[in-house]
Amino acid sequence: MNQLPQFSGSGTPLATVLPPFPHTQPSVDGSHHNLAVVLFALVVVMTLAITLWVGRRGQAAEDFYTGGRDFGPFQNGIALSGDYLSAASFLGVTGLIALYGYDGMLYSIGFLVAWLVVLMWVAELVRNTGRYTLADVLATRMRQRPVRAAAGTASVVVTLLYLIAQMVGAGSLVALLLGTTGAAAKTWTIVAVGGLMIIYVTVGGMRATTWIQIVKALMLMTGAVLLTAWVLVRFHFNLADLMQTAAHGSPAGDRYLEPGLLYGESTTSRLDFVSLGMALVLGTAGLPHILSRFYTVPTARAARRSVIWAIGMVGCFYLMTVVLGLGATALVGARAVKTANPAGNTAVPLLALNLGGGEGSTGGTLFFAVTSAIAFATILAVVAGLTLASSVSFAHDLYAQAFRSRNKLPVTERQEVVMARIAAVLIGGLAIVLSLYAQRLNVAFLVSLAFAVAASANLPTLVYNLFWRRFTTRGACWATYGGLVPALVLVFFSPVVSGARTAMFPGVDFHWFPLENPGLVSIPLGFLLGWIGTVSGEEKADPDKFAELEVRSLTGAGAV
Repeated sequence: MNQLPQFSGSGTPLATVLPPFPHTQPSVDGSHHNLAVVLFALVVVMTLAITLWVGRRGQAAEDFYTGGRDFGPFQNGIALSGDYLSAASFLGVTGLIALYGYDGMLYSIGFLVAWLVVLMWVAELVRNTGRYTLADVLATRMRQRPVRAAAGTASVVVTLLYLIAQMVGAGSLVALLLGTTGAAAKTWTIVAVGGLMIIYVTVGGMRATTWIQIVKALMLMTGAVLLTAWVLVRFHFNLADLMQTAAHGSPAGDRYLEPGLLYGESTTSRLDFVSLGMALVLGTAGLPHILSRFYTVPTARAARRSVIWAIGMVGCFYLMTVVLGLGATALVGARAVKTANPAGNTAVPLLALNLGGGEGSTGGTLFFAVTSAIAFATILAVVAGLTLASSVSFAHDLYAQAFRSRNKLPVTERQEVVMARIAAVLIGGLAIVLSLYAQRLNVAFLVSLAFAVAASANLPTLVYNLFWRRFTTRGACWATYGGLVPALVLVFFSPVVSGARTAMFPGVDFHWFPLENPGLVSIPLGFLLGWIGTVSGEEKADPDKFAELEVRSLTGAGAV
């Protein structure tokens, strides 16, 4: 998550869970910020150079949407892990572990287990049956206009929510790392990140976005390996000593290593954790920017091998976040981490500062700046992938199919690509505006909401379409809207929006839904309404189309 909850799972103010602790907050001098600015500029120049170089190659729809389908499994696996490992993973999950110990580690487990769902249910089958988007998979056996309207709308909503979360996190994070927390700095950071992501997508398309993801993933893994190795060396590779020191570094003491510090003190908090877990584990298989990655490889076998490579990298990374989170608590202290940033987002930079020699040292300055630059590169790469996914869904599904009048000529590939570029500008601009107004919102809520909506709206239609012979167009629409709308409504009437001190509108209280994440209700509801919509309608599924889809999904015969 990009921002951590400031209340415990029971609703108790965090100050009562984490009492005062003698660690002091590390300060950051101007040399750190100056070096960070230089490294940020190098990251921007490098990514822009990649975009301009790659953007000259190929202007057809297949090049813009899928990068020509000529990436290998290893390359695509690295890019997949790059798409998935956002600043929420590098900074947010580590911060969760630093502040909440055992309960924070559960986030790492949820994010990792999600890839098993992707491997078993999604990767190969989606690659065989689709072309560019999730709606392509549905359209192989459904009426195109309604399913493309539903799937395209859900995809745009999911990516926009995820995009806003990343950009709000970028505003807070980069402004803090550059030495200022003023509103103007956050605003200009959001505008700058938004402008860069528009350039990446409109100029380079999927090919440039993929190479940026590869570079970013390698930078992220290298930085994480170095920091993890340094922490282990400090504790002589004795994990027991690391855990005991971390427990002493946390005001919670031994409770830091036990369940229940964040979740588990009430029935509501336990249900909230189950809801969040369902969203994280099931939502990955419905994220549009993850699904679009399976079309960048030439075959379904390559798609499956890509996921295997991604699982390996993601698994190693989340194991390292455990060490980094424990190291931050042991060496910096939970109190200092929370003082520097209540959400814990600066745990990794502060750990890097400590490992490099502390405040004022050359090593500390270098480590702090490099870590900051890696976080910035992570944000740039993820927002580019999200913008591309949403613009492709808008152009390919909504503009070219769902909203196109039957009396007009079909849209050409060139027109689609032009509209996708225009959509990238419009969606990027909308994300910038919404992010500016959302700077005070809980970013963790936005990220988890994106996962919940993806699991509620996209996953039921995908699973039913691939495995249920009787599934119909009506059922697909009911499943999509039946998961999308309740998820949004339940969040609006949850404690995240009103009725709590950390809510969007803390001065009012109109909430009646007790959980912060709607997944526990909206995910089963999406599956249920998909079934009801199918069995209650007069429409009958075409057995021949399902047979064709089944053969194509399992064998790859006829795949693009």
